[in-house]
Amino acid sequence: MASPAYASESPRRSLEGIAWMVLTGILFVGVTAAVKHGAADLPAAESAFLRFAFGLAFLAPMTGTLFRTRLSRRQWQLVGMRGAVHALGVCLWFHAMTRITLAEVTAMNNLIPVYVTLGAVLFLGETLAIRRLVAVAIAFLGALLILRPGLRELSDGHLAMIFVAMCLAGSYLFAKRMTADLPASVIVAMMSIVVTIFLLPLAIAVWRWPTPGEIAWIMLIACLATCGHYTMTRSFAVAPLSVTQPVAFLPLVWSVFIGFFVFHEAIDVWVILGGCLIIAAATFIAIRESLLNRDRRVNNGTGPL
Repeated sequence: MASPAYASESPRRSLEGIAWMVLTGILFVGVTAAVKHGAADLPAAESAFLRFAFGLAFLAPMTGTLFRTRLSRRQWQLVGMRGAVHALGVCLWFHAMTRITLAEVTAMNNLIPVYVTLGAVLFLGETLAIRRLVAVAIAFLGALLILRPGLRELSDGHLAMIFVAMCLAGSYLFAKRMTADLPASVIVAMMSIVVTIFLLPLAIAVWRWPTPGEIAWIMLIACLATCGHYTMTRSFAVAPLSVTQPVAFLPLVWSVFIGFFVFHEAIDVWVILGGCLIIAAATFIAIRESLLNRDRRVNNGTGPL
């Protein structure tokens, strides 16, 4: 997906983009902490369903646009497949949050762009240059440092996070296929609606009535997640990934501190080291993708002179 053509890449806009991305990281770490604190006793499928159900309220301003949008059969298939893999990924993510530390969840979340890179090669026909291949290898080395199979007992939460990254990477790739035909706002809105529908039967199967406190926490989670997607979009709009991506390490720092001081989780040096390797690899991939997209725009005569 091509990066937007930035009218100006002045220091002020770069700082604005970085500020939006820093705020995005704070919001998403807040989501993770809120799930761990306020929704840990709810079944994962129910928590995920309630988060998306409450999040539908934020789509109200888009009702008219959605009714006017006509999707082809192929587009409906892509929307459905994306909804299925995203729903599975969200369920697994909520499950992992109750099993492993904040730092482990945050670190392994950064595997998503690595799987996106591999998926683009396998399913979209993109090429994998040697430098990106090395970055992928470094990311998987980081994952091995976090998991350390054979050296410690792995929980189902660790396995869940591996599949979370795969599922959400698949969701991104489906979205990438749709961007040529549909506006981003419609793609996001349709994902929210379809994911909610897919999660409904899973939530019913394990349903227990949430307490008023749990409902309040889920509403907060929905609000934080929606605001996080908005601030991330603003960051992408004002500055290129090559500027904003290097601050991606900050959520790992915050999750370590929150995990230690709020949830009394031990600080695991191997998790931090592995997370740094994954973040470095993901940052390199994102910056390379941003630069390649810029070069394509210039070569096609569509970029700024």
